[in-house]
Order: sequence, then structure tokens, then C-alpha cells
Amino acid sequence: MIVCSCNVISDGAVRSCLAPGPGCPRTPAQVYACLGCSPKCGRCARTIRAIMRSALGQDDGAEGSHVCTAACTRACSLVLLQTADEGVAA
Repeated sequence: MIVCSCNVISDGAVRSCLAPGPGCPRTPAQVYACLGCSPKCGRCARTIRAIMRSALGQDDGAEGSHVCTAACTRACSLVLLQTADEGVAA
């Protein structure tokens, strides 16, 4: 099924770039980059996020959760960024 008509991205293409590890995209923008394109109108971002949650086992609705192994967590720059952001006062 096509989820992004601007870039002609299918749900299968989104799932193909989602693999546990430090290189796994964690945002729709990172999925676009993984697939070699960039967002155009942005209407597909919610659908891509839903596919990501489903594929990565995050269907519980926990926003920003990270489900990699301990080895991945140590190497993942996204976890380091999330940890740094938590210490910033909003």
C-alpha cells in the first residue's frame, strides 16, 4: 500500500528500513532519509509513525520509547540525544 504519494513510498518500504540497531530510524524524517528522499507535504507522517510503532513493537502508545537491545542502546546516538533532552528545562 502506498503511504506517501508525493515520494511513492509503500508501507513495505518503510518496514524495510526498520531493523533493530543503532541505525534504525526513530522518526518519520529519518525514515525519509533512509529511503533517500525528503518529506514534501507531510500528510503521511502519522501513517509512517504508526507503521514504525507497529513494526518496532511500540503499539502501547508510549511516546518516544526506545526498544533496542542493551548493546544498541549504548551505541545509539538517538538515545544519547533523548537523555540529553530530558535534562533541559522546558
